[in-house]
Amino acid sequence: MKKKVAFYTLGCKLNYSETSTIARNFQDEGFDRVDFSDKADIYVINTCSVTENADKRFKTIVKQAQKGNPDAFVAAVGCYAQLKPEELADVNGVDLVLGATEKFKITDYINDLSKNDLGEVHSCEIEEADFYVGSYSIGDRTRAFLKVQDGCDYKCTYCTIPLARGISRSDTMQNVLSNAREISKQNIKEIVLTGVNIGDYGKGEFGNKKHEHTFLDLVTELDKVAGIERLRISSIEPNLLKNETIELVSKSRAFVPHFHIPLQSGSNYILKKMKRRYMRELYIDRVNKIKEVMPHACIGVDVIVGFPGETDEHFLETYNFLNELDISYLHVFTYSERDNTEAAKMEGIVAANVRSKRSKMLRGLSAKKRRAFYESQIGSCKTVLFENENKEGYIHGFTENYVKVKTPWNPELVNTLQQVELSKIDDDGLVRIKSLKIFLN
Repeated sequence: MKKKVAFYTLGCKLNYSETSTIARNFQDEGFDRVDFSDKADIYVINTCSVTENADKRFKTIVKQAQKGNPDAFVAAVGCYAQLKPEELADVNGVDLVLGATEKFKITDYINDLSKNDLGEVHSCEIEEADFYVGSYSIGDRTRAFLKVQDGCDYKCTYCTIPLARGISRSDTMQNVLSNAREISKQNIKEIVLTGVNIGDYGKGEFGNKKHEHTFLDLVTELDKVAGIERLRISSIEPNLLKNETIELVSKSRAFVPHFHIPLQSGSNYILKKMKRRYMRELYIDRVNKIKEVMPHACIGVDVIVGFPGETDEHFLETYNFLNELDISYLHVFTYSERDNTEAAKMEGIVAANVRSKRSKMLRGLSAKKRRAFYESQIGSCKTVLFENENKEGYIHGFTENYVKVKTPWNPELVNTLQQVELSKIDDDGLVRIKSLKIFLN
């Protein structure tokens, strides 16, 4: 009987791309991949450390694995495994913890699947994480996540990612294009470019600090790859999103009009404390440029509330800044102290109930912004990529500019691109589309 392996991924699109690559390594070694809710011989949990919540969920997921098979071998990899390996190894039921340089060699560490009395740790000093391992996801979702870059050289005072993933380094242009072609052969309609700091693409491409290529070079070449119908840029720093890239997307064959640009704060005082590499004025310029050349573009924003020293005045500065900005939705993060970061030692701690209140206010603003953006698109004709789930009798999908739509379930629509007319917004906040009959081929 073939051994069975199951995976659980916490965190970002980058983690999903890496989980998929690790899964293929297991399949190459003769394992069968099963769902995490099924009985498996080994459970692999790809961890995240960006939020406190992700840390706390780890124990729950280990218990879920043990419920599936009490005798199963449980391995932890990923960012939290690099930052707190001993802490994870102490969790009841965990047998193996692998750090940043070891996670892609996990099959080398599994000689037998006997349970360990104590979790075995193989981690490295983060300075050793200076080489690049390419990854992409296939078969997990309708769209594929293609990793193009890893690590970060920025020193934001709240962030542990450089401690978890190491220095900024990039895949070679040749390998990225090769992976994109491989994905396009699998009948996948959309590729999402992902990394820790993708705008820094080109640094460390051939093991040195030089930029052999730029992010603009990368998107220019990817746009030429035949067979890829949609390309989407994931989160990109505002200081690294250049006018030339925005112009290219506006005229692109495949890149869609959707940007996700971290802001973190609308107060220049807080941005300086965070050691971000821009001020709010630059952010305004980026948004205005996008809307100038792509009026229907969707713009998502990351924002952190409750950072040390954030007064009511600073928060209102952020709230009003975002309220007046022509953006489409927010990802709101409540600040949580992380070990070994500058921010954790700062004065001016914001009370938990105040953080929660500010987070709730911005989530309300996000709902308002998304609704206004969706309303601006009603009556327009868009292209929707449909997902593969039947949710309460409906199939969902996203337009090129990231409007989430719904229509009655039809299996013929799964993983297809369809021209639709956006009709109305339902009570659940999703957009209905007019009858598809006239649009189906």
